[in-house]
Amino acid sequence: MFDQLNNRPADSLLALIKAFQADDRTGKIDLGVGVYRDAMGRTPVMRAVKAAEQFLLETQDSKKYLGPEGDLQFVQLLKPIVFGKSPKVDHRLVGIQTPGGSGALRLGAELIQTANPSVKVLLGTPSWPNHAPIFSSAHLAVKDYAFVDLTLQQVKFDSVVDALSSAAEGDIVLLHGCCHNPTGIDFTIEQWRQITELLVARRLVPFIDLAYQGLGDGLEQDAAPTRMILDAVDEALIAYSCDKNFGLYRERVGALYVMTRNNDDIGKAESNMAALARVNWSMPPDHGAAVVRTILESPEMSAMWRAELDEMCERVNGNRAALAAAAPDLAFISRQRGLFSNLSMSRERAAALRAKHGIYMADSGRMNLAGMQPADAGAIVTALRAEGCLK
Repeated sequence: MFDQLNNRPADSLLALIKAFQADDRTGKIDLGVGVYRDAMGRTPVMRAVKAAEQFLLETQDSKKYLGPEGDLQFVQLLKPIVFGKSPKVDHRLVGIQTPGGSGALRLGAELIQTANPSVKVLLGTPSWPNHAPIFSSAHLAVKDYAFVDLTLQQVKFDSVVDALSSAAEGDIVLLHGCCHNPTGIDFTIEQWRQITELLVARRLVPFIDLAYQGLGDGLEQDAAPTRMILDAVDEALIAYSCDKNFGLYRERVGALYVMTRNNDDIGKAESNMAALARVNWSMPPDHGAAVVRTILESPEMSAMWRAELDEMCERVNGNRAALAAAAPDLAFISRQRGLFSNLSMSRERAAALRAKHGIYMADSGRMNLAGMQPADAGAIVTALRAEGCLK
């Protein structure tokens, strides 16, 4: 049977990790894989997480299954953080724990395919590289449109409007809730309003990927576009990740929320989500969700987590400011948000930055700005200029 398989290309970001580790130069800088790093270059376990794990170690008395829905108290406690306190929205929301935001996206894709397999998924490009494969693997048609001009480092809003205006009723629109991956370029509030109006007028279904809440402008501001949309539309899906804002990358902590038109549809959505989860992963991993639940149940731990998240957000934005100040051509970076920015460059130039200067970033030009220190800004700019990436 396996003679029929063909080799697949290695994941480029995983290859980047190995190449960086093998590089013995002292001045190397890792702008590759998208994880948060502190001022010491570490990806630390948050203090609130350590406190929650200690509490669980002392009090948890069973490792029995929770069921395919996972930890529903975790799902419930996240709701006011993500969606605020709108009774209109809350009464129409149902959620389920998933293995990370990727699991939420896949489960949502399969739910869409079960409900209406003929719809198209509108995807602005560039986007997170795994978005299109997830929807395609669920046998959904993906329709790309240009979202950003990387040369100008700005949204191609006419293209966005044209794509939504020409979509068919019921089509799915994938939207990054904040801190766009890979560009760091988010819509303005006015653009979000126009998008919301188009979603309502065209009767389109938003699928919001909210993976970086709190790492852009803070928890409340980062959630504002999602809340605006949900207040206006009839139906929506939201894939949520705790991997970044709780630093629980390897624990794979996420949730899928579905907002239905009415209470009658909630039960149907919930039963289908549970059935699809059962055949995908049977039961989701518990530990990370239990950690988040424990933090959110404790006022002390919750306050600790919020303070740490604010520190992380401030550090990432500080790195942006340092890099923008080092070169006028990079001023746009200070206006972007989240871990990433995406320069317009060739694969060959990205390779030269690694080989000649020890500056590691994805071949696409995506940089993880949480991987640098403010003092690295000069070296990064010098390397970019040397390879013709800047004027």
